[in-house]
Amino acid sequence: MPHVTGTTARTESATPAGAAAPAEVAAQSAGVPTLISRIESKFPRGLIIRLIAYLFVGHLFAFFVYLLFVLGAENQ
Repeated sequence: MPHVTGTTARTESATPAGAAAPAEVAAQSAGVPTLISRIESKFPRGLIIRLIAYLFVGHLFAFFVYLLFVLGAENQ
């Protein structure tokens, strides 16, 4: 196994090298970009992951604050 520095190793998929999935082949032959490629061309993958994580954490924090107010109102 060669020594790799500063990069992450990628595992090979079940399809042979250079072969694409049937849906990708149909989309490429028609000249239509796939939905994932269109989204990734506009927004980087890291940005999408951070956006989803921040939205989830933000809603979780908002629920926690709401729960504090509800429980505090019941104690009065």
